[in-house]
Amino acid sequence: MSDFVAVFETGDPALVALASSLLDSAGIEFAKKGEGLQDLFGVGRFPGGTNLVTGPVVFQVGPNDAEKARSLLRDLK
Repeated sequence: MSDFVAVFETGDPALVALASSLLDSAGIEFAKKGEGLQDLFGVGRFPGGTNLVTGPVVFQVGPNDAEKARSLLRDLK
């Protein structure tokens, strides 16, 4: 995983699902850093969807897929 690069981050569960779907459909291998931690702490999520303790979910891909992944995810906000 140390060779992976961050290409997108969000705390919105709907955008996490959409980004995962887009990357899967494109055949891009990815990892989601922090997804399992979002609801682990009692603080929960704030209205923006991000847990203040854990931060957003960060999508990471291999360096060869980074440009393509960023292009696919560019319009997600």
